[in-house]
Amino acid sequence: MQINQEMLGTFIEKAGLVSAKVSQVKTLEEAFAYTAVLCDGKESCPLLVSGCELNLSEPSVQLCKEKTSKIIAAPGLDKEQFASLRTLCEYKGLELIDDGLRRHLGGIDVGFTVCDLGIAETGTLVLNSSSEEVRLATMVCETHVAVLPQSKLRATSYDAEPELLQFMGSTPNYLSFITGASRTADIERVLALGVHGPLELHILLWEDK
Repeated sequence: MQINQEMLGTFIEKAGLVSAKVSQVKTLEEAFAYTAVLCDGKESCPLLVSGCELNLSEPSVQLCKEKTSKIIAAPGLDKEQFASLRTLCEYKGLELIDDGLRRHLGGIDVGFTVCDLGIAETGTLVLNSSSEEVRLATMVCETHVAVLPQSKLRATSYDAEPELLQFMGSTPNYLSFITGASRTADIERVLALGVHGPLELHILLWEDK
């Protein structure tokens, strides 16, 4: 499949305008390596639990010790893909999870997902988030790494309509439209990033065809 370079350029431009960091990768393995290096190089996202300095019960002590390493959450990968990423994580001393994200709500460093569609005109990612684990991976991490297969890039939301309708025809259904890192200007009209979700969004355009 020949990728429309103008459409690709539009997506990169629009995503950059909303603080997304866009790179191109040739393989999914390259995306895994990018993610492992990114997580390894960032400061650990701490799990801050009030009262850990007090004389606590054993269950409470275990909660305080729960976050002992950097964590990558990558739900939605098949077994072979997950094993490939896990090998990289083990080499760098990172923890990789794909379920039980509710137990890590205060301490996921990087969420890794493969997106279903991209919309060039707005730099938007579309992710089928019917799985709660996928939703949590994109919402409670400090950094979201989103892989977008270039074959899934569409010029406008109208061009994506047939596929969106197909997604919405399945129940239960939850589609996420992600444009840039989480942001708000509710407080005194001052723009703040990472308030309601990830502080950073890294988009990896995967040359899948």
